[in-house]
Amino acid sequence: MLTLDLTNAPRWHDLAPGVRVQLRPLTTALMVATRSDPAVEAVPEEASEEDRAVAFAKALARRALLAWDGIGDADGNPIDPGPEAIEALLDIWPIFEAFQLTYVSKGLLLEQEKNASAPSPNGPSAGASDTAKPARKRAKTARRG
Repeated sequence: MLTLDLTNAPRWHDLAPGVRVQLRPLTTALMVATRSDPAVEAVPEEASEEDRAVAFAKALARRALLAWDGIGDADGNPIDPGPEAIEALLDIWPIFEAFQLTYVSKGLLLEQEKNASAPSPNGPSAGASDTAKPARKRAKTARRG
């Protein structure tokens, strides 16, 4: 069942121990706006999928990120999120991966679900069919001496 959250309120997402970000809901409007972001459109056509994914994630984070906790400058002083700071945050590989997993992929999960097989009716093997032919006769066992 698809559950609709009609509040559309921002949520906090943990990206690393002691680091969390408050993000807008991943809506159609946000995704469409991100696709037409100048930084995304500026990615050369011959760029790799990885380069496109990074550009898109950074553009999405710049639009979606409202606040954060546990992020500071080189001296350890807390800093506010801004475009350059958000991009620097996503340049940290584990943070980028966590952002993709906790925010982006959950929003795209619905897209993946429509490509999946239907669940089996009663348990994991109820709808399964045999793929191997039955053995013709019982195998002989080795003699014990």
